[in-house]
Amino acid sequence: MMTFDILWHLVWHAILGYVFYYPLFMSSLWIVGAIFFYYKNEKPYLGDMIPELRANESWPGVSIVVPCYNEGQNAIETISYALNVIYPEFEVIAVNDGSKDDTLEILLELAKENPRLKVVNLAENQGKALGLQAGALIAKYEYLVGIDGDALIDPYCLYWMTKHFVRYPQVAAVTGNPRIRNRSSLLGKIQVGEFSSIVGMIKRAQRSFGRLFTVSGVITGFRKSAVHEVGYWSPDMLTEDIDITWKLQRNGWDVRFEPRALVWILMPETLSGLWKQRLRWAMGGAQVMLKNFKVLFSHKQTHLWGLMIELMLSMIWAYSMVLVFLVWVLSFFTQDPLVLFANSPILPDQSSVILISACLVQFGVSKWLDGHYDQGLGKNYFWMIWYPFAYWFLNLFTAVTALPKVLFAKKARARWVSPDRGVHQQVKKVKDRV
Repeated sequence: MMTFDILWHLVWHAILGYVFYYPLFMSSLWIVGAIFFYYKNEKPYLGDMIPELRANESWPGVSIVVPCYNEGQNAIETISYALNVIYPEFEVIAVNDGSKDDTLEILLELAKENPRLKVVNLAENQGKALGLQAGALIAKYEYLVGIDGDALIDPYCLYWMTKHFVRYPQVAAVTGNPRIRNRSSLLGKIQVGEFSSIVGMIKRAQRSFGRLFTVSGVITGFRKSAVHEVGYWSPDMLTEDIDITWKLQRNGWDVRFEPRALVWILMPETLSGLWKQRLRWAMGGAQVMLKNFKVLFSHKQTHLWGLMIELMLSMIWAYSMVLVFLVWVLSFFTQDPLVLFANSPILPDQSSVILISACLVQFGVSKWLDGHYDQGLGKNYFWMIWYPFAYWFLNLFTAVTALPKVLFAKKARARWVSPDRGVHQQVKKVKDRV
């Protein structure tokens, strides 16, 4: 019995150490990588509205593809922004994916007045992956930029994306920088910081260290020949953006992040909507992990080992965190000495204060980085103190829930579900690039 007690204490303290040190280590890694990315890839261009091309280069045509499902409330605004981008040659392809509202009627009406706009109508809902493929197949240009049906694209976005395609033939995709439009509720304010400190910072860091885990489905540019080579987007994957990223990188293509390629998006502002969104993201990540796990056994895929190991360690951390939480709760209902010493994973103590402080430092750095492109980030800094309490637990519980759902789910087409888009707001003026 004594031996078992000692072993349990060792295991328990190892779990506690992992729960504490893993996010601290990753936060430090993200901060260092993001700062390196900024000085190498962002600071030299802060004064530029449009990137410069070399003497032998020219701006190619671009096809903006907008898959739409029940976007009657957003279609006019989204398509209008797309049609008004500042770029020499482009077209807009709106794909109505079997919408049940008035999306098709609105798109057809817009097309009558705008020769740049093409409308593709799919009679039945096929899912975003096939919607993107339908748009890609009729696109007349080699370069595609996919945006969501509620996204408002920045006027200069196409310049910053196509620069990578023109200059680097090995680049297959360039993901942009989504900014949150709805900032009226607590959930909206927290997500503003999250997209800078988590999404934007991680993408910067991952590019500094090699490869991206995922492009942003809401705004990404693609080289059509590369997408064709890997078989387009997978219709059975819940997160087609993660899947296409891995397919391209496994085939030797490069995927990049461009922070100046801005797009303004709506995010869920209800707990149920947020849960559904994050669960879908987590399930998509689990699908990709299981689908691509074998890269760890291929010497030709060493460039993806870091991403796969990080994904697996994050999954282990989520389960470890839930275990710590459950043991702590159990300590209130038992006198068993094996659980009485359990520490709270959420109440203020030395370790939680350190983690929260690291989190706020990360938010501070991200505010500095994305503050060049997005006004008002400082106003949301106060609200970010709630992020560890709300979103850490939301994300870890969705991660724990996602894996068994993916393991035991039947393979099926990933079709659209109209998401919670929160409270609509006017887009704030983009800060001058100075």
